[in-house]
Amino acid sequence: MEALGNPTRLGIYRTLVRAGGNGLPVGKLQLKLDIPASTLSHHLKKLMDVALVTQERQATTLICRANYPAMNALIGYLADECCADAACASDAEATAA
Repeated sequence: MEALGNPTRLGIYRTLVRAGGNGLPVGKLQLKLDIPASTLSHHLKKLMDVALVTQERQATTLICRANYPAMNALIGYLADECCADAACASDAEATAA
């Protein structure tokens, strides 16, 4: 979650998620987001460190992809935790009333 808290990294990740399974070459990603290569490299490394993004070399091109299993695990975690403490809140509200 911390990795996606940065607006630039969130933009990179959203772009890669939207690109689908084929991913995007680093150069095309840079052009789409209009950010310097060094900035993109820095943020991609952070996203790869937390396994949200993968890279694959195809000849001289680096292809970046969203790691969909990791994304689905994160979504699953958030869904599982959604309203987990709601019963506590409901009990407290009922007691106060």
